[in-house]
Amino acid sequence: MMLWVTLCTLPILLVAVWFYTVATVKGRFPTLKNRRICLLIAHPDDEAMFFAPALLALTDPALGNHLKILCLSSGDADGLGETRKKELVKSGMLLGLRNEDDVFVVENPDFQDSMTATWSKEKIASLLSSAFAPHLANTLTSKSADAPTATIDVLITFDRSGVSAHPNHISLYHGARHFIASLIKNRPGWDSPVDLYTLSTVNVARKYASILDTISSMMVVAFQKRSVGAHPSPLLFMSGVGEIRTAQRAMTHAHVHGRERLAPGEDIMTEEGESGVS
Repeated sequence: MMLWVTLCTLPILLVAVWFYTVATVKGRFPTLKNRRICLLIAHPDDEAMFFAPALLALTDPALGNHLKILCLSSGDADGLGETRKKELVKSGMLLGLRNEDDVFVVENPDFQDSMTATWSKEKIASLLSSAFAPHLANTLTSKSADAPTATIDVLITFDRSGVSAHPNHISLYHGARHFIASLIKNRPGWDSPVDLYTLSTVNVARKYASILDTISSMMVVAFQKRSVGAHPSPLLFMSGVGEIRTAQRAMTHAHVHGRERLAPGEDIMTEEGESGVS
């Protein structure tokens, strides 16, 4: 009898803990406000498969952020590039973007969708510079006392492990770091005008633990060295029932030709050091 009661009560307790942790994260953990944010991804569906909790949180109108998505390939490995670009736009709108013009897809032979290709960090950094710091080319060869500037405040992408170990994802990390480094090159004494946040890779057990991972995620963030104010880190985003349903629609309805899989219910992001990669 006691075992039966325990088995019946356990799911209720787990759901209650999940609701509590989601409410705690939204109410007490730091977030980004009034920032110009770019999400840097490799393929259409990355935004829904990996970054849905962050997008749904950061596009909340109350926060005053303006978020754009920059995708470095159309995911044309199966010849569906044009279709997948349209799906990315639809997904982005479902996940809270202001308008369709906030989605940019790059078509460049240097960034081919491939499970084996590593993209050049220098070429990624160059593309980011031309998009968000076009003046940079004039300051790389000589020192300047002026503060570095950019048209975005925050860049979000994968971490050094790429979450799924995809080489294209990992390339974005190194390219983003190289871009951040270039912003402050020959600018002694200045910090980067762009904060780089990367999505933390977790082990397989945590990745598929669903709501069972909520407590461990909170503990991981709580015990990390924390920074608040204008540069909060780490950031933790957890989705409630409504957000999870929205993320699922973005993955399975917008990306009809994409890789159908439920979006994760939480994102942990850590701010990278400003020194970047030389």
